[in-house]
Amino acid sequence: MPNLIILRGDDPTRVTELLAGYRESLGDPGTADLNYTVVEGENLNLESLRADISTMPFLADKRLVVVNNAQVFLSKTKKEDRQRTLDLFNELPDTSLLVLVIDDVSKRKRGMISWENDKAYNWLTDWVNKKTNNIEWIDCALPSEGEMSQWIIAQAKQQGGGFQPDAARLLGSYVGNNTLRARQEIDKLLTYVGPSRVVTPEDVVLLTAQEQEGDIFAFTDALGERDSAKAMDQFQRLTDRADVVELAPMIHRQFRLLIQAREIMDEDGRAAQIEKELGVLSFIAQKLEKQARLFKLPQLLAIYQRLLKIDEDMKTGGMPGDVAFELFIADLTRK
Repeated sequence: MPNLIILRGDDPTRVTELLAGYRESLGDPGTADLNYTVVEGENLNLESLRADISTMPFLADKRLVVVNNAQVFLSKTKKEDRQRTLDLFNELPDTSLLVLVIDDVSKRKRGMISWENDKAYNWLTDWVNKKTNNIEWIDCALPSEGEMSQWIIAQAKQQGGGFQPDAARLLGSYVGNNTLRARQEIDKLLTYVGPSRVVTPEDVVLLTAQEQEGDIFAFTDALGERDSAKAMDQFQRLTDRADVVELAPMIHRQFRLLIQAREIMDEDGRAAQIEKELGVLSFIAQKLEKQARLFKLPQLLAIYQRLLKIDEDMKTGGMPGDVAFELFIADLTRK
């Protein structure tokens, strides 16, 4: 195992799995806690890091030092201190494993993945690219929405269970690429069906889809009906179960589907065509057709742009998400 491992990405499930594996490699659980240190990048300086990695392990071959939010430490490292930091990384003792967890947002374009804030630590990236040993760099990007059904099937297989393809696709349509939420739902569904059979779309509808789909559709119905009180109530129900940061992609996805459904309907398509072109299940297509009638296409496009602005503000420290959504609801339902 290398002495320095760098985990970069926005998939907390993957990062957590890898960290759990590194911790297991410490051996005896009775002494593992004594050889495991977690520090936050916001509070870290070079000398405290040097002290952590120089401490000898207790009754073990290695000690594990994990730096969360390492991008903060890396970005605030002054130019004159960068070489000292790299020298420290280059001279890590064999008795320590240092893991830097860089929290960064993955972006996809034409099948390629880039990173939103990579300029903040490109001095480290450049150094790693020149190294050939004792370093492992692992990118932990969230799966795309199109990859989620296969991700769900693979996760279920790891746990000794299975999903029908349509069931995985349906679950993915509700959780998006929120892997933490997906893992919770997979666990719940596999427990429900037991070891004797695979998860079906009906199981997803029964245990997951009704809860998610019901409130999202009810929320969107209220917006289409310009019913401010109902929309606010449904939004509150949604935020009672999920953080607004988790909720936003679900609302984005709903309106993206409605835009596509409205375009199909404007060309005289009906639910069957929506089902075929969007790859959704029949009952979802029927609900999309009914709901898309509440909006005209220009309205949906304007709403989607507003949602993108809310998402950008949440990511860049602008208006808080809950306030932005409440204003969005008030503006859209104003009669």
